Amino acid sequence: MVKPIVYVKTGCPWCEEVTEYLDARHIDYELVTVSGNREAMQAMMDLSGQSKAPTMDWDGEVLADFGVDELVPFLRKKGLA
Repeated sequence: MVKPIVYVKTGCPWCEEVTEYLDARHIDYELVTVSGNREAMQAMMDLSGQSKAPTMDWDGEVLADFGVDELVPFLRKKGLA
């Protein structure tokens, strides 16, 4: 299975909620902090067309500016929720 990339910002409560949710369900992901990292921020913006976090890239399928409420149906489509 392809490991998703989760772009987050430091101090973002939605980012923390999402990573805690993924961790609690033992869903492996790559965490990329965009705060203070111009290249990572640009990569997230290129991917999603916006600058809000969290943003997830799961093998080309993008979920941007989301919380757990939006994450659950996304994971269900992947057979993980």
